[in-house]
Amino acid sequence: MTVEISDSRLTNSLANGCGEILKGVRNGGLLRGLALGDAGDEAAQEWITRVIAQHRPADGVLSEEAADDLSRLKKDRVWIVDPLDGTKEFATGRQDWAVHIALVINGIPEHAAVAMPDLGVTFRSSDARAVTGPLAKKFVVSRNRPPQVASHIAEKMGFETVGIGSAGAKAMHVLLGDFDGYIHSGGQYEWDQAAPVGVAMAAGLHCSRLDGSPIRFNNEDTFIPDLLICRPELADEILEHANAYAEANGSF
Repeated sequence: MTVEISDSRLTNSLANGCGEILKGVRNGGLLRGLALGDAGDEAAQEWITRVIAQHRPADGVLSEEAADDLSRLKKDRVWIVDPLDGTKEFATGRQDWAVHIALVINGIPEHAAVAMPDLGVTFRSSDARAVTGPLAKKFVVSRNRPPQVASHIAEKMGFETVGIGSAGAKAMHVLLGDFDGYIHSGGQYEWDQAAPVGVAMAAGLHCSRLDGSPIRFNNEDTFIPDLLICRPELADEILEHANAYAEANGSF
């Protein structure tokens, strides 16, 4: 008999469980590099698939590590997950990798968790609170592909940009107050954004596309070109500079 478990608890348990599985795969010490990342992805995805099948068999699932079953488009409830966000960081011993779990209901991430297992913390929409106080005067951006639009906005506002890995890690550092915003351009997928956006929105942060439009999930095309997560009091100014950049350059 399956024990009844709430959506919130299941979301958080999936994030924590994946983190433990991934640490176990890595701590075995027998794999390195790409093989380690692949093994971690596969083990975590297999566990997620079995847990959702047992506890929420009627829900849809969209995952980076599984074939896309488009029957999800007919469902109101869809789990959008990335078992290992930041595979390169995970495989090379860095700490800025994450686990993304989101339950999207009618396009909105209603329950979300971002686990950062090496830091021993899971950020949950059920109790997320953004840090307020003095501005850090910094934006976080992709470590591998820092977008020019972010540099433009930072220059206009007198901020600096800093690159780190994992979309989840970047978003959670905004929540912690280490950065005032996360600016991304160049493309991501729904599994990169659903959980971080869900936690950030629950914490009171602004989340949108760089043109200011809202982000909706569970689309047939899972590609999302850009993202802004920031302190709400900075949103209008950041979006103004972003749109000025787009007008001058033809795109973000």
